[in-house]
Parts: sequence; structure tokens; C-alpha cells
Amino acid sequence: MKYFYDTEFLDDGHTIEFISIGIVANDGREYYAVNADADWDRIAKHEWLMVNVVPQLPDEMEYKPKAQIRAEVTQFLLAAGQPELWAWFAAYDHVVLSQLFGRMLDLPDGIPMYTHDLRAYLDYTNIKAIPSQVEGHHDALQDARHVKVVHDYVKAHRL
Repeated sequence: MKYFYDTEFLDDGHTIEFISIGIVANDGREYYAVNADADWDRIAKHEWLMVNVVPQLPDEMEYKPKAQIRAEVTQFLLAAGQPELWAWFAAYDHVVLSQLFGRMLDLPDGIPMYTHDLRAYLDYTNIKAIPSQVEGHHDALQDARHVKVVHDYVKAHRL
């Protein structure tokens, strides 16, 4: 089963602080969560996040503890057999996903230790024009939906 995902995070050059994750399964299922355990004081000091990410987050009452997100993501990704992960500029997203579990070595059995990079896939296929994302930039679920749209477009139009 293919899964298309995106994460939002605080990157200070030394650490990556998980904020939110959105995942879209090829069978139409979706998952979205915001990390209640994030360092919101640090995030509040990050101007770009405060302008581009935080305004799109749901009410704080909907945030979940990281342990709950970890359990739900595991169940979501393993619900339909071996997952195949896809993201746009996947390196950071995979680190954020892995850190839900601790180290990459702590990923549950069945969750891959890598994510396919859709941006690199575009380079390999030599496709230059892709569908635009009209709204929801830096909303993890909206971005994950767009990753699926672009993946499906590239798959249908590759040379």
C-alpha cells in the first residue's frame, strides 16, 4: 500500500521538533495529528512557523500526545500490508517520522527505513510541469494530499 505523507516541524540546525503529520493512503484513508508534546514556546519564537504553519493548525483541544500519535501512525501504516512511503523532499519527513519512535532503528517491523522522494522522482522522469497546490501550503494533511496528486500525475505521464 502506498502512503503519501508530510510533516511540519521546527528545524533549528541542531534538532528537529515534530509539530504535525498528515498521511494519505492509496485506498483513500487519511490520518492527521498535531503533537501536543511539542515545545510550543520554541515554536512561538519561530517567525516563519508562526506565519505559515501555526495558523493552519486546529484548536489545541484536538492535539494529541506524541505516544498516542506513534500508536495511531503505526496502526494506520500497517493496516493494509507492507507500506510504501512517499514524500516531497523526503529526507526531513523521514527523520520526523522515525523520531516518533526514537531512532530509525526503533521503527516498528514493517515500516520502511526510507521514504521515496517524489521530488527526485520528477528529476528521473524529466517531468517539468506538475499540478499546482492551490491551498493549504504547510498544512501537513493538505500537503500530503498534494503529494499523492503529484505522484499519480507523474505515474500517468512519465516517459
